[in-house]
Amino acid sequence: MSVQLARETRERFVAATEGVIAPTAQAIRERLNALASQTGNAREMHQHRDDFVAFLEQESRWVNLAQSGWRRALQSMQSGSSSLQSLGSLELIGDEVVENNILSSRLALVIQDKASFELNDLRLRMQHLENTSELSSKDVLRPEVLAKLLVDQWLAAGLTRAMWTKVQDVVQQQMLEVILTAYKDANAFLIGKGVMPEIDLKGFVKRAHGAPSSAPMNFAGAGAGRGMTMDAPLQGAMFAPAAIGVQNAGAGRFGAGAAANGPGAIDIPLGGSPFVVARQRAQGVLSSLKRFVTARIGSDFVGGSGAMSPGGGVGGGRGVQPGAASPVFVQAIMDAEVAYRAASSQYVVGDEATAIQQSAVDMRRRTAELKKKAPTTADKATVEIVALMFQAILAEERIPFSARVWFARLQMPVLRVAIAEPEFFGTLQHPARMLIDRMGSCVMGFDAAAISGSALEGEIRRVVQVIEQYPETGQRVFKLVFDEFVAFLNKYLTQSDATQRLMSVAQQVEQKETMAIQYTIELRKMLNDMPVREEIREFLFKIWAEVLALAALRYGAQDQQTVTLKRAAADLVWAASAKPNRNDRARVIQDLPNLLQRLRQGMALLGIEGDPQEQHIKVIGQTLADAFMSKTDAIPSAQIDAMAKRLANLEDFVSDEGATDLPLDAASIELLLGVDAASIEVVPDTGTKVGDEMLAWAHDLQVGNWFMLDHNNRPTQVQFVWRSDRKQLHLFAAPGGRSFLIQVGRLASYLQAGLLVPAEEETLTVRATREALAKLDANPERLLD
Repeated sequence: MSVQLARETRERFVAATEGVIAPTAQAIRERLNALASQTGNAREMHQHRDDFVAFLEQESRWVNLAQSGWRRALQSMQSGSSSLQSLGSLELIGDEVVENNILSSRLALVIQDKASFELNDLRLRMQHLENTSELSSKDVLRPEVLAKLLVDQWLAAGLTRAMWTKVQDVVQQQMLEVILTAYKDANAFLIGKGVMPEIDLKGFVKRAHGAPSSAPMNFAGAGAGRGMTMDAPLQGAMFAPAAIGVQNAGAGRFGAGAAANGPGAIDIPLGGSPFVVARQRAQGVLSSLKRFVTARIGSDFVGGSGAMSPGGGVGGGRGVQPGAASPVFVQAIMDAEVAYRAASSQYVVGDEATAIQQSAVDMRRRTAELKKKAPTTADKATVEIVALMFQAILAEERIPFSARVWFARLQMPVLRVAIAEPEFFGTLQHPARMLIDRMGSCVMGFDAAAISGSALEGEIRRVVQVIEQYPETGQRVFKLVFDEFVAFLNKYLTQSDATQRLMSVAQQVEQKETMAIQYTIELRKMLNDMPVREEIREFLFKIWAEVLALAALRYGAQDQQTVTLKRAAADLVWAASAKPNRNDRARVIQDLPNLLQRLRQGMALLGIEGDPQEQHIKVIGQTLADAFMSKTDAIPSAQIDAMAKRLANLEDFVSDEGATDLPLDAASIELLLGVDAASIEVVPDTGTKVGDEMLAWAHDLQVGNWFMLDHNNRPTQVQFVWRSDRKQLHLFAAPGGRSFLIQVGRLASYLQAGLLVPAEEETLTVRATREALAKLDANPERLLD
């Protein structure tokens, strides 16, 4: 029965994940097509086109190879065969194999990061079902097996590693949700069959001084010289309940207390970008808290389904669904909340230090009373942990006093949510955590004088009061006010006239450059089959495309001035073509003054005047003269008319997808609206290549967060206040009134080089959780006392 269940689980998983390969191929095709449509230097454009054509030729082959290979991997497991080398046939691994493994490991790590809890639960259930200590290295349930297969079959189909690098983010986006759902469905299937409905990790934990495992697993960080040895069952269970230390390559130990060098401490090496490392650290804090509490109350403190699981600790665990906590206990929490709300009014007057101390003492007393009323050990632990977290928040001196008082009032609402929805302790994306983190990251950069009485303080007060008014809605009210707070920040941080003006200019610069790129692409398509001189092509692509973009932005795409300039492009192409017919030559001579006048007007709109303008006119005049002498066939009038018609409705044929390399400088900002850019530091892209992880980090920055920017060897504290619609431009404001407009590629390279550093290494609730864990690790008795 167990063998059949395990087989069926894997078959269901392979069937679910096999179906995403074809849609992934379609998404890859669309990405490569977008790249092929971009403009750039000749070498890049040629390479993009070659990649697109190559994928079109091999797309179906890769899909077939990947799908059949995935099914064979399952069959290989079921038949017991293995492609592993024997010890007698081991040989050195070639560079190509190493490079392939690096490519596949990136995808595997992303999957593992996204699906860590579901994957770990599934591992434990399969180990239990099959009575094994660990999943086979070739098990189809392992993320690295599917990732390696996709890369191997990509190369087997004749596609290149460089192409995979260009589309790996697309592959990740397509794969993640499907694989996560497949893991969830596999767990649900096994639970439905009665396989470990509740996971108790105690049976998998081996203390540091216990009997050694027969199959220890070693993990080493790149260049770190340190690693961790973990019993195989523990790898599936993530971390031991003992203290956990996180070791970055070359960095010191993570945190204190729970991360100390105590007995059973484990070094966990981290890799990847600082963004990934920070996320791993944060998730590690939550995981270590879960293991710590699990080891002491005998139940899975954070159930995978969101419900607190039954356990065997003193007093029993929770066996209820979210929201089904003891009505008497829930009422006790609400009573404590109301009492503290009434008492807190006295804390906003008088000496700040005294007020903070009084508030902390008051909350500690109410916590002790609630722990006495808590019906289960899980409830007692939840009360204590939430109380310790808010003690840390209340003691955070970088939060202005007037804001801290309102943060403190969130303790009881958060406790209500944590009792009913224990995933609060298991995920960084819980709305209550996200709200506190966002408010904290925003206010910690301001001094008390700037916050007191401000609209920001008023918004924080409103947020807290709304949460207090709807105690029965759980995390929904936190999600609602979080979205409202983010919307407020977007307006609050950009409310000054200078910032609004700069945002408007930057947005239009981005729009203009995007349109210019797309207009160039369309002009290239129009002239692809026309015998047009290279001088005219270059003028249209490099000058006139920008003229049309700026005219469309300033006057409107269908304004008469813009339409006239569009028609000038078609007239220029016709005038510069061969003119063997006497009537055509006479027409060119008659229309030439008007055409040159329109060309001059367009160049003047772009700021090209004086000698540079005359140089362009001279080249165009010489080309028109050569056309009179040409004996080749003229461009048919019907073809010119079709071009003119397409130009007139050019906006119908373009989109801003794929337009990422936008030129940006202070001069273009001044040119657009005549704005004095003296107080604006424009930091454009330099062409430096940055990894996808860094670009993802740049796109993930949250408005309101504070950073230290080291630009031109001048460190400045800045706040991220705005991101453009196309996510190309990012505005940072310094307290002194100076602004930095940074393009996304440069932003990513600054993050990579450490020239833009977050003011806070970890979010407010993660730091509060770590400090709570440090206290519990030093004094574990307080958890239930």
